[in-house]
Amino acid sequence: MTKLIRRQAQSDDLPGDMHPLLRRIYSQRGISRPEDIERRLAGLAPPDALLNIGAAVELLLAALRGQWKVLIVADYDADGATSCALAIEALHGFGFNEVDYIVPDRLRYGYGLTPGIVELAACREPDLLITVDNGVSSIDGVAAAKAAGMRVLVTDHHLPGERLPAADALVNPNQPGCGFPWKSTAGVGVIFYVMAALRARLREMGWFGREGPPEPDLRELLDLVALGTVADVVSLDRNNRILVNEGLRRIRAGRARPGIQALFAAADPLINPRRVPADPAPASGGPGPGNGGERPGGSKLAMAGGKQLASFFERASRNATATDLAFRVAPRLNAAGRLEDMSAGIECLLAEEADSARDLALQLDQINTRRREIQAEMDDQAAAMLAGAEAGLVAGADSGEGETPGAGLPVGLCLHDPGWHQGVVGVLASRIKDRLHRPVIAFAGDPDDPRAELKGSARSIAGFHIRDALDAIASRNPGLISRFGGHAMAAGLSLAPESLERFRAAFDEEAARQLKPEQLQAVLYSDGALEPEWFTIETAQMLRNAGPWGKDFPEPLFDGEFVLRDQLVLKEKHLRMDVSPKEKPELKIGAIAFNVEEWPAPDVEKINLAYRIEVNEFRGQRKVQLVVEEILSCAPSTSPN
Repeated sequence: MTKLIRRQAQSDDLPGDMHPLLRRIYSQRGISRPEDIERRLAGLAPPDALLNIGAAVELLLAALRGQWKVLIVADYDADGATSCALAIEALHGFGFNEVDYIVPDRLRYGYGLTPGIVELAACREPDLLITVDNGVSSIDGVAAAKAAGMRVLVTDHHLPGERLPAADALVNPNQPGCGFPWKSTAGVGVIFYVMAALRARLREMGWFGREGPPEPDLRELLDLVALGTVADVVSLDRNNRILVNEGLRRIRAGRARPGIQALFAAADPLINPRRVPADPAPASGGPGPGNGGERPGGSKLAMAGGKQLASFFERASRNATATDLAFRVAPRLNAAGRLEDMSAGIECLLAEEADSARDLALQLDQINTRRREIQAEMDDQAAAMLAGAEAGLVAGADSGEGETPGAGLPVGLCLHDPGWHQGVVGVLASRIKDRLHRPVIAFAGDPDDPRAELKGSARSIAGFHIRDALDAIASRNPGLISRFGGHAMAAGLSLAPESLERFRAAFDEEAARQLKPEQLQAVLYSDGALEPEWFTIETAQMLRNAGPWGKDFPEPLFDGEFVLRDQLVLKEKHLRMDVSPKEKPELKIGAIAFNVEEWPAPDVEKINLAYRIEVNEFRGQRKVQLVVEEILSCAPSTSPN
């Protein structure tokens, strides 16, 4: 059972004329000063405090003066893809003539700048390697590149190990000694800052318009920064909120690059209707029933051209939110890196023409459909693995053994199947973590080589720093883990197949050592009840505009009791309802709950919901809609038959 906790408002100094609901919500997120809700680009922190930013700029200046051949080594996720596209566009804008990129094949080379990638890169004879969203742990790879005569600039945001690579310059806000205050900056944010610092230096030199091209407007890159930042699920601190907000403003205004607009259109079930929307789909683009199945007749988007294509792009992105980036755009971009090659994603982001952007976005959409099919099969297999353990758990609970949900399962859970896809285990681990509320690592091997190393993808819960936990396990068990790296909430690792059971025990022991039983209970944080007079389109629009919302700055969630007027099951797993606030029974509101595991009984009259309020736009109509996060309780009718 999920535990509901209502957030408490804190003292604040926010403007007195601010809407009382918005003031309450901001205060419940620790916002106490007007500058804390600053979203203008002028409030962005300058790059000066980034350690080694000067050395990075000087290295890039030397490359520009000498017209060195530059090769960018990118990560294979959305943060890496957006970082790569941003670096290429910025460097071309500054006057670099030869800029290329390479993305490691996830299955063949693994993560980061490995010696194998350096060997592959050497075939292109670069003078300068620039890593984006990777490199801080690439000790051997940087050494190999230097030995081959390449200069190396590492830009990254991942947590470093005990040693740093011997790069010519290393920019990472999380490296020791870096005074940059915003440690949650994504990889795309780091390279954006490097490019901003380089532009400032070139401006001082009088480069633009004299020796070089016209000065580029780096605001044109903020759609990439917004997408990469949201996709990497970094904390939306004040600095990241400014970056994401400015990127979203460009997207909504129709000034996003064609590739991002095309990805929005590919995700829209009314424009690319191979995914049939269950009436009606959520306006914000979160996970919903409009993501499955095929419709005869193909895609409107695939057949569009000219003004119609431009219209589709504008329609799909004009109300873009951070949630849309996270649940509609990012999965389609990430799918390429999970199953194939992220080059298709990068090319989509770099596309200059709408037609080519559309074709690449549709290709990514097809890859994502295949990813979903693979994921569904893996979900079923994982559920079967856990079924026996969970059945034993229920029996133990019935006999009075243990009170904590999930007791009997390991605190730190490791799952493995030799047939699982290495590119999809991260999604699987995340889903199981959400369901069982404990740190989870899903491992995949090489089906063609049972002796090959297992690749694990880890996802964690609040209070358990997964990367530090792996570090502690590696320190106590030398040689157990071949490689690892990551963040507080997500990490990756490799180990020998014969080490799995030993690692499984060590991981569970470390998780049990750090986590208390109450931390294994799912918690839902609510902003309290929503007053009946605020169930309006204006309120929903105000809350949408008050973001961007995301990690550590969550979208407003309310809870309250409703009268259940009607309910209808959609696609055997979603629930559409008509409800009325208990305090205002004459007001009828539509509500949608996705992936419901237990339906309200037919005689239920009162229902307690945790929900978000949104504007649902469907076929030209705008209505208030509740998107249900959790059905907290149900009560049957007490009236006589």
